[in-house]
Amino acid sequence: MYDEQGAEYIDCISNVAHVGHCHPLVVRAAHEQNQVLNTNSRYLHDNIVDYAQRLSETLPEQLCVFYFLNSGSEANDLALRLARHYTGHQDVVVLDHAYHGHLSSLIDISPYKFRNLDGQKEWVHVAPLPDTYRGPYREDHPNPAMAYANEVKRVVSSAQEKGRKIAAFFAESLPSVGGQIIPPAGYFSQVADPRVSHLLCHRHIRKAGGVFVADEIQVGFGRVGKHFWAFQLQGKDFVPDIVTMGKSIGNGHPVACVATTQPVARAFEATGVEYFNTFGGSPVSCAVGLAVLNVLEKEQLQAHATSVGSFLMELLGQQKIKHPIVGDVRGVGLFIGVDLIKDEATRTPATEEAAYLVSRLKENYVLLSTDGPGRNILKFKPPMCFSLDNARQVVAKLDAILTDMEEKVRSCETLRLQP
Repeated sequence: MYDEQGAEYIDCISNVAHVGHCHPLVVRAAHEQNQVLNTNSRYLHDNIVDYAQRLSETLPEQLCVFYFLNSGSEANDLALRLARHYTGHQDVVVLDHAYHGHLSSLIDISPYKFRNLDGQKEWVHVAPLPDTYRGPYREDHPNPAMAYANEVKRVVSSAQEKGRKIAAFFAESLPSVGGQIIPPAGYFSQVADPRVSHLLCHRHIRKAGGVFVADEIQVGFGRVGKHFWAFQLQGKDFVPDIVTMGKSIGNGHPVACVATTQPVARAFEATGVEYFNTFGGSPVSCAVGLAVLNVLEKEQLQAHATSVGSFLMELLGQQKIKHPIVGDVRGVGLFIGVDLIKDEATRTPATEEAAYLVSRLKENYVLLSTDGPGRNILKFKPPMCFSLDNARQVVAKLDAILTDMEEKVRSCETLRLQP
């Protein structure tokens, strides 16, 4: 990226410009379609059908109905409506510190937001974040996936004892605002049991009559490298009932999507109230979406995310050895978190130090930001064209600033300079 004076910055955080800022193929696709036709989806046009077909090829075959929208918030709001119509229930289970969007309906299911506003509604139930570094079940636990899934069971049971009925479990496939969290392998499968017919059983959520919503808005479209969708990290047999997409889907153009199953869609249609979105699925939006998929394929960016992400993780791991403030390095593909701590034993978040570091990095032409409840997690989710050379440059600057901080700062507990 470039500022108004032409200075060049390395962008480590824009997962919206998924295949790169102003990618010429994406820009051209939008421009060419704009010259021909751009109207609402009441007018038949091949692009929306072609795009749905291309998306379906990336997903499990059960997820075969697509609704197109303009933002991730719209997608999650529709997912909530779908879940409630299908189940006939109202309540939602979410993970602590989650963020699912800015609409009123989504603020209500986003602990990250509602804790600072009107508080938790009676129909919202919060399960612990499956964080194996800071949560109650950590890396030394023999089966953290089962332990965290049992916390969901406890939350559901507690709600049912009060007469509540669960419509859905909402989860980001990799919680981002919560601190770049990588749930333990098998966690979703314990929550949503894949060993029984997909639409008939959830171990905990489906047993309660609910559906599983995988929020892929921050992490889908090949970012994790190993798979096209982050929920696939949980095993090939795990299939959500609803998947929501946004941000990276349009490389900055306002596009979003909800994918679901035929039974869920039919229940929604049975209300007799049609779903219509004026700009969702417009010819231009679908041309852009198709162009993003074409670039991902042509430039092999999913494989690129694996190779560059692994290299970046290796470099950051070396920083963990060198600098005591780096408590944990976690991630997959080009979704990586660096947890900064004041003390190794207590893992106290190094909030002030993280803010200082990010500010210094910006002065050194690197755009990075923080996340997590303690605002102490450096979050890496760059455009997918982020290169090996970018990784080297960023970590070299990170190393130099951390070294400088250690020379000037008495300990990790304060940023006050030594006399």
